[in-house]
Amino acid sequence: MANILIVDDDPAVQITIRLLLERAGHHVTVAGDGRKGLSLFGASAFDLLFLDIFMPGMDGLETMRHIRAQRRAVPIIVISGRSATPDAYAEPDFLKMAIKLGAAASLQKPFGPGALLAAVDGCLKAALPERSDVSSGQR
Repeated sequence: MANILIVDDDPAVQITIRLLLERAGHHVTVAGDGRKGLSLFGASAFDLLFLDIFMPGMDGLETMRHIRAQRRAVPIIVISGRSATPDAYAEPDFLKMAIKLGAAASLQKPFGPGALLAAVDGCLKAALPERSDVSSGQR
């Protein structure tokens, strides 16, 4: 199946996503922050990334910017536990912002296993032409 990188600072979220993805047959690597995620991303060929928006040090939006500079087409699923309440006094909807900046999908924490696996399947199917080109040596 797919080689997936999870970048999230919450160990409980890391374990949950990892277990769901491994049970679905994927190979999973975990990073606890954006800098470690970038390092791992540069060292391996990943088919998909999970990226938490709010992390200490380098946040998810900055991490995504660096990843996009290296490889534009890799699908990124952004995740966040911040409220997405449409309220005039609430903070901006960072999940929607991340989609506009190039994420393929978003998940609001807490999310269920079905939503997570559906997002993964949708992103991987949409990226099939790119994944075929990469595996055949084209970019």
